[in-house]
Amino acid sequence: MLAPVVKRLGYRLSELEPVQDAQQRLAQESRYLTLRLIVGAVLGMWTMLASLLIYVGALPNATIELVVAWVAGAFSLPVVLYSGLPFYRAGWRTLLARRPGMDVLVSLGVLGAMAVSVGLLLRGSSEVYFDTAVMLIVLLLVGRLVETLCRQRGLKAFDALRLPEADVVVCQGGQRYTQPVGEVSIGAVIEVPPGEQVPLDGLLDSPGWLDTATLTGESVPRYLHAGQRVYAGCRYAAGLNAAPLKVTVTATVGQRRVDKLCEQMRRSQAKKGELHKLADRFASWLSPVALLLAVLTLPLGLLLGLGLEDAAVRALSVLVVACPCAVGLAVPLASLAGSSQALQQGIALRDPAAFETLANVRGIAFDKTGTLTRGQHQVVHAALRQGEDLTMFQTMLHSAVSQSEHPLASGLLDWANKAETATPPNVLHNVLHLEEHPGKGQQATFQNGERWWLGSAAWIEQQLGAPLSDNAQHPDYAFSSQVVVANSRGWLATLYCADQPVSDAKASLAELQRSGYIVALISGDRQGPVGWLGLQVGLAKNACYAQRSPEAKAALLKALPSPTLYVGDGVNDTLSLAEAGVGVAPMQASEAARDGAAAQLLWPGVSGIVRLLALAKRTRRVMVQNLVFSALYNTLALGLVIMMAVPPLAAVLAMAASSLSVTLNTARLAWAEPDEASDSPVPALSAQRSMPPTEGQSRPTA
Repeated sequence: MLAPVVKRLGYRLSELEPVQDAQQRLAQESRYLTLRLIVGAVLGMWTMLASLLIYVGALPNATIELVVAWVAGAFSLPVVLYSGLPFYRAGWRTLLARRPGMDVLVSLGVLGAMAVSVGLLLRGSSEVYFDTAVMLIVLLLVGRLVETLCRQRGLKAFDALRLPEADVVVCQGGQRYTQPVGEVSIGAVIEVPPGEQVPLDGLLDSPGWLDTATLTGESVPRYLHAGQRVYAGCRYAAGLNAAPLKVTVTATVGQRRVDKLCEQMRRSQAKKGELHKLADRFASWLSPVALLLAVLTLPLGLLLGLGLEDAAVRALSVLVVACPCAVGLAVPLASLAGSSQALQQGIALRDPAAFETLANVRGIAFDKTGTLTRGQHQVVHAALRQGEDLTMFQTMLHSAVSQSEHPLASGLLDWANKAETATPPNVLHNVLHLEEHPGKGQQATFQNGERWWLGSAAWIEQQLGAPLSDNAQHPDYAFSSQVVVANSRGWLATLYCADQPVSDAKASLAELQRSGYIVALISGDRQGPVGWLGLQVGLAKNACYAQRSPEAKAALLKALPSPTLYVGDGVNDTLSLAEAGVGVAPMQASEAARDGAAAQLLWPGVSGIVRLLALAKRTRRVMVQNLVFSALYNTLALGLVIMMAVPPLAAVLAMAASSLSVTLNTARLAWAEPDEASDSPVPALSAQRSMPPTEGQSRPTA
C-alpha cells in the first residue's frame, strides 16, 4: 500500500542498508555534492563579479553594462542547471508530498530570478538577478555538503564495534581444527587464546578473567565462572602461558550482541535524519503564498490595464522579491558564527545543525569513567600491618608496580611517590623478578630475597595456601577497588583505590541543575563506585544508575525529558550518543565516541557542556531574529510589488539590505567575547572536591 505512494514521490522503500553500503553511498554523495559546489563556486564567482560591476556603476556606458549582464547570465547557467539540480528534485518531491519547504522556496527564487533576468535582458535592461540565484545555490550546497560529511563521519563509529573476521579454533570429537568465524554454528566449542577477543557469544566451559570494557566501559577485568555468558568483543585477560578459554557458541555472526548493537545504532542514526530547521518551517508557508500571489498578479495586472509583458514581469517580480536570500542566510550564518564561538570556548561542533536541538535540551546524562572521572584511580586510603614502616613500604611498592600496565598501577605509583621522607637508594629494594597474572595480580621478588604478592585477596590466599586473617575490609571504603599486598608473613597492606571526579564536575553539574536541566549519571560500573561518585558531584541517589549495559543506557536516556544530551567517552557509549538528541564526547574520548558525537570538548573536564548549552540558546535567538527580519522583508516586499511597480534596482537594494541586516545581526554573535556568549556566565569552576583522606593511614593491629 505504501510503496506505490512513495514511488510516486520519487523515492523507494528498502530495508535498512548495511553500514558498509551506507558509507559507500554517502561517500559517493559527498563527491557528487563537492563537484557541484566547485562548479557553483568557480563559475558563480564570475557571475558575482560581473553583477557587482553593474550594481556599483563601474562600467562606462549602458552598452557595456548589457554585455556584462549577458556574460553574468552565461556564467550562471551551469550553476543553475547543474549545481542547483538537487534542490529542484527535492522541491518537486516535497510539492508532490504537499509538504513544501526550503527546497521549494529556493527553487522558486532561483528559477524566478533567472526568468526575470532573462526577460529584462531581452528588453535591454542590465539590472539582472543572476547573482541572487547563484548565491542561493552555492550557500545551500555548502550546508548540504557539511550535513552529508557529518553523517558519513558518524558511520565511522561502527568501525570500533566491528570484529575481525578471522579463523577460529573449533573443538569437536576430541579434534581441533580452524574454521572461518562466519561458518561456526551454534553449539560448537571454540578456543580463545590468551589476550585475544572472544569472536562469538557463548557460555564459558571454564572460568577466566575477561576485559569487558566494550560493554561496561570499565577497564578492570572481571572474573567469570564456568556456565556464565560471555559476549563477542570481550578480551580474555590471561597470561600468554595460560590455557585457551573454551566457549560454547550461542550466537553466530549477525546474531551476536555486538551485531544487534550496531543495528540498533544504525536505526537510531537513520531515524534522526536531517533536523527540521526553523527556515524550513518558515518556508513551508512562504512558498505557497509567494506562488499564489505570483499566479494572481498576472490576471490582476491585466485587469488593471497593464500590458501582457508588464503583467508577466510583475508576476515574476513577485517570485524574485520573495526569493529567500535572507532566509537562506539566516540559519547557516548563525550556525557558522555559533560554531566559531564554540571553538573559541573549547568545543568543536562537528554538526552545526545541532544548535537547534541543543537550545531545547531538557535532559542530560553523563557516563562515569573518563567523562565525570579522570579515568585514573588514586589511593584514597591505605591500611598497613602494625609495625611496618610506611616510607619503606612506599619505596618497595614503587619498585613493584613501576613496570606494571594494570589500570590501578598508575594510582599506586602516584601514591608511592608521596613518601614523606626521602629514602636513601637501596639496591636491595629493586625488583629482581616480576611475574604478571592478568586479572589476578602480580608476584614480585626483590633483590633482598623478599617476595610480594599484589592483587585480589582470593588469588593471594590461593598463592599462600592460607587465609589472610588480618585483611579486614574497611566499611567506609566499600565503594573502592581494593589491592591487597602480602609477603611470606601474610597480609601486609590493603590499598583502597577510587577513580576521582574531574575538577569541574561538581560545579558544572550544580550549574546545570540550577538552570533547570534534569541530570543523570548512567554507568556500566558497580553500584558502589557509581553511588560514591554521585555523592562527590552532587547528584541525588535516584539520579545515579549503575551496572547498565549499552542497551540499558540508551533505554534510560529515552526515559529522560527530550530532547536529550548524552556525554560519553567509550565504545560502550556509542549507542547512547547515537540515540540522544545531541551526543558530546569529552576531550580524552575514544575514536568511536568522537565519530559518533555531534560535538567534542577540546578542554579537560565537563564545564564545556555548560558553555555549549548557553551558547546554543544565544545562537538560536539569533536564528529566530534573522528569520523575523527575513519574514518582515518578504511580507512587506510582496505587498509592495503587488500594489506598485518596483524598479529592478530598488528590488536588488532591498534584497541586499535584507541580507545585510541578517549578516550584521549574526556578526554580534561572531564578534562577541567568549564570556559574553552565554546567557548566564559560568562561575569559576573550582578544583575542590570531597574525597576520603589519603593522609593519616590507619594501621589495624595484627
